Amino acid sequence: MKQKISRGMRNNNPLNIRHGKSRWQGMADYQPDKDFVVFRTLTYGYRAAWVLLDNYRFHLAREGKPYNVTNIIRRWAPPQDRNDTARYVQTVTRLSGLDPLAELPRATTLEGGSRLARLIVAMTCVECGLQPDYVAREPIASGYFLAFRRNLCLATS
Repeated sequence: MKQKISRGMRNNNPLNIRHGKSRWQGMADYQPDKDFVVFRTLTYGYRAAWVLLDNYRFHLAREGKPYNVTNIIRRWAPPQDRNDTARYVQTVTRLSGLDPLAELPRATTLEGGSRLARLIVAMTCVECGLQPDYVAREPIASGYFLAFRRNLCLATS
């Protein structure tokens, strides 16, 4: 039986980043998907996710909102784009174990990197229909290094 691979994984874009003005590092030369960016490797897809999530801190601060799971997901998958944002937040918090309203530290701190990695794993599960055990941690850590030039140690569970 042939197993179907999610669009995000086929595109090496596990958080399904849409095309926009950005010319992402690691974008594939050929972009056959009209909606979502195709990256050369999964590591580059995760690098882009780290950069975007870190940039959300600035956007949310400018709007006077805390940098937490709820506000990140509201921005990532807004209800006006026909997303079930409340369910997305609920699923991500269940999978990550993060408090949806707790302020998150900056990604470049040890605690922030660890918490945001859990968020990225959970968002990958939602976006690609995977279970947490099937989300490879190495590309997440490598994407973190490409984004911030720092190492991130992730537990496998």
